[in-house]
Amino acid sequence: MEEEMRSAKWLAPVALITSSGAIAQSTPQDRSPDLNAAAADAQRQLRQTFTNLEFEDFGPAPLKGPLYQASAGGRILYYAPESEHIIFGAVYDSSGVNITALSQDQSARKRLSSLDKESALAIGPAGARQVVEFTDPDCPYCRALDRFWNSRAAAGKMVRRLIYFVTGIHPGAAAKAEHILCSKDPETAFRAIYSGHQPDQLLTCPDGAARLAKHGSAVKSVGLTGTPTLIIGEKIISGFAQGEIETQLEGISRKTQALGPPGP
Repeated sequence: MEEEMRSAKWLAPVALITSSGAIAQSTPQDRSPDLNAAAADAQRQLRQTFTNLEFEDFGPAPLKGPLYQASAGGRILYYAPESEHIIFGAVYDSSGVNITALSQDQSARKRLSSLDKESALAIGPAGARQVVEFTDPDCPYCRALDRFWNSRAAAGKMVRRLIYFVTGIHPGAAAKAEHILCSKDPETAFRAIYSGHQPDQLLTCPDGAARLAKHGSAVKSVGLTGTPTLIIGEKIISGFAQGEIETQLEGISRKTQALGPPGP
């Protein structure tokens, strides 16, 4: 939550509420006849529209005025300027479609198209499914993610990782990332660093520094707040969420099979 609050400071000094906190009980002095009638109509419509859900409490929310959608740190949020509230949550339509997720996917597509893929460190066969990965050499979850990719590769489930280094979180990350990019065999150097090996001397070079600067630009363009962060297909996955990663990869695989092999 601290990351969320820092990423939203530009909006205004606001009070945060969660998606579950958006439905609140009204106080006795708020319960005028008109309000009671409007609330009864709204509650009836809610139950008729979302018939698969059971609702317990119902009443006015603290929000006032229009609600706007914004993006911060790769996440969609909603802002009510009149009451100065931010909502971090998901919006669903009457068909059960997650509108927030669709907006996040659309945002991911825009960001992915702006990435300089030539500057990325590519690990994995060229013909394998592509995954964009933002990582930090000193991030323990990033190292766990690397072990996960290695275990999938050992099982014959290869991906091609386009790696961008995030260097603004841990003080030693930039030097280790530049060492990897300057090595004669960057993939071997990457695996050594991520397995915990500490070289006696870290390499530096103009090309590595230049590529690392481009990685910094990519991090800003995507609006990252933490590592690891993945873009798989058109979806952004924050953190080492193994189940979500596997589900997304399987979903892409099913789509590929349904489409059939590429034409000549």
